[in-house]
Amino acid sequence: MNSQNQTFSSLQIADVIGRAFIIAYKEQTNLLQTVLIKEGLQCEVLRQKHQPQYKNFSPSYLCLLNHLRAWQIAARETQPTLIVEADFVPVLGFGKLPLPFDPNQTNVGMCWLYTCASQIYSVSANGYAEGFSVSTVAYIVTPQGAAKLIKFAEELMKNLEPNAYSTWDTYLDNFLRRHKLKNYIPFRNYGEHGGLPNLEHSRHGLSKTHRADVLCNQLAFMPMYATNQGVNYFTFFSVRLQARIKGIGRLLTGKFLRLPILKRSKVPARLANFAIRRQLFLYI
Repeated sequence: MNSQNQTFSSLQIADVIGRAFIIAYKEQTNLLQTVLIKEGLQCEVLRQKHQPQYKNFSPSYLCLLNHLRAWQIAARETQPTLIVEADFVPVLGFGKLPLPFDPNQTNVGMCWLYTCASQIYSVSANGYAEGFSVSTVAYIVTPQGAAKLIKFAEELMKNLEPNAYSTWDTYLDNFLRRHKLKNYIPFRNYGEHGGLPNLEHSRHGLSKTHRADVLCNQLAFMPMYATNQGVNYFTFFSVRLQARIKGIGRLLTGKFLRLPILKRSKVPARLANFAIRRQLFLYI
């Protein structure tokens, strides 16, 4: 860390992250890498090289292999590691954003910086939100968290056919929690999933797109979904508006903060305050 005298609340992403990896296959990563380096992060691209045996592997299985490679490196580090996928678009000032968990807490597994179908379980007095998310678009993993995720991948691959579709990212929180590690989410998303619709998801009955329900700042650059044929601001604002509406809907229907969790909490007002204030933001 840059200063041992900093309080937890003042610690920034760039203060704590040891290394940052961009998970990629054939995607362009220059712009994302440039932004992350400018934000003070030591950034590398982990580009998957095609192997003959990969020919019939499902995209979800190949994605798991790429993340496993990053976890194997992260487990050997002494500081938390940032892992983002190639279609992640960070917000402006990404490196200066507050770290969403206590770095001195020894039982942290991972922290999503981009969330999808997220929930909160508890909020500490310092404002750290223990929670759940699916998607591995952007997250921080601790060395102990990465070590457990390697075991997760190894166990999964024993029973999963390489050509089979898997929503493996939905099980990360449960696996880490079973191993006594806690996971966190930020107050608002630190970036956007900028990728195009995923046809593999839609073929298996899932939504083919997911976007950040609320961003903490403007994006550093336009996402791919709004630049496929030149910059299209109408597409960008319509996609972002739909994401905001969906996020508010999840709050109002008790999907972000579930009623049983609220009832069991010793500080229900703190959870409700976090959940409601999170959506009280005019920027889409």
